[in-house]
Amino acid sequence: MVTSFTVKSVATFISKETRLGRFRDLVSLSSMENQTKNKVYFHYNHTDSCNSARWTARESYQFMYERPWQDVLHFFSNVVNARLTLSTMFGTDNSPQTCIDVADDDCKISEVCDEKEERCGRWERVTFKIILSYSGYAFDGWQKQPGLNTVQEVVEKYLGRFVDDKKARLLKEKSKPLEGCAVVAGRTDKGVSAIRQVCSFYTWRKDVKPCDIEGEINSAAPGKLRVVSVSEVSRVFHPNFSAKWRRYLYIFPLNDQENEKQCCENENEVESFGFARNCNEPSNKCVESISSENVENLIIGNNKEFEAPNKPTCFSVCRVNQLLRHLEGKLLSYKMFARDTKASRNIGPPTECFMYHARAAEARIPCSVHEEGRKVMCVELVANRFLRKMVRVLVATSIREAAAGAEEDALLKLIEATCRRATAPPAPPDGLCLVDVGYTDFNPKNCLIP
Repeated sequence: MVTSFTVKSVATFISKETRLGRFRDLVSLSSMENQTKNKVYFHYNHTDSCNSARWTARESYQFMYERPWQDVLHFFSNVVNARLTLSTMFGTDNSPQTCIDVADDDCKISEVCDEKEERCGRWERVTFKIILSYSGYAFDGWQKQPGLNTVQEVVEKYLGRFVDDKKARLLKEKSKPLEGCAVVAGRTDKGVSAIRQVCSFYTWRKDVKPCDIEGEINSAAPGKLRVVSVSEVSRVFHPNFSAKWRRYLYIFPLNDQENEKQCCENENEVESFGFARNCNEPSNKCVESISSENVENLIIGNNKEFEAPNKPTCFSVCRVNQLLRHLEGKLLSYKMFARDTKASRNIGPPTECFMYHARAAEARIPCSVHEEGRKVMCVELVANRFLRKMVRVLVATSIREAAAGAEEDALLKLIEATCRRATAPPAPPDGLCLVDVGYTDFNPKNCLIP
């Protein structure tokens, strides 16, 4: 009887706990719904005259993502597989790709090994420079991550065939897969394509030839990953540290209704609308720290309060170009345009970048819907280095400021902001492409957008 009573008591107790747990879940769910309804949104308190015309973060996000991105992905896929070139967008015989090829030839000269010198020790190993082209939609970025299909994982897996015996034995003893080690010039995020990504691989084997590496990697993911070239370089070559500049290209597709006439008319409307500032706009400032950022100039309120009517729905490509050109030839801290970086990198030299070239122009890419092609805006950025998501934030913020009718030095003023909410959310990764990496001094004549 004692045993039966104990079991019955335990069963009753568990039943009560289960009902209590369900009650707690219902209360928690109801509380979450109330929090969603009464959610407080934090916005940066811009003080310029066009503040009322500037999109909120959500409005900017919607404007960026409601686009025919499939046309851009298809174009990048054709370029990656060498069916098209970047000159297709500009409709000229003078292909910008030619300039890239010349720059690459120059860097090969500086990287040729000194075959006359005798090698010994660590200098005896052979280093290969591998230039890759891949479609961003097919991979979860470059960096190897557990359970994800990344470019690094695929490349290193197929480089395992060329690993020397000593390293192969060590990997086997540690129960690790037979893989090579690829060092890259710059890690790309998920969805970002690359035309001439640079990585390196070394081995102590003397029987490995560049054509062997090229054939092995090309068999990894046909149509998604392609080797542009493989060459033997000096042992001192490092894809990242040896690089002097990187070139990114962002293709922003324009909707059918966004023609040049509408953009000009909208720009004039914004100019007059920007001075009609909403006097009822909330101005209470938040003094508490949010997400480890300085929120001195943040204002809080319901998100609907900031979604004012008559906001711009179009922008001028020419205006975006004017905004970007103010960044050229300057060493600036782009911490306000970075995302997902550690707090230790938010101040000082680690956030400084020198922008060699920053331009925007209209172009067209092949499109099945339009015989003449899809009209797009191309943004070309060349700098000595880029912070995480910096290009995508720059593009999105430039479009937002151009639509709002901001002054030409608006991007320079945002660099002095106190919170990253002053800049727009990152533009979609689908439009971003790493064009090439340079190992000689940057030549302004070798630009996609002159």
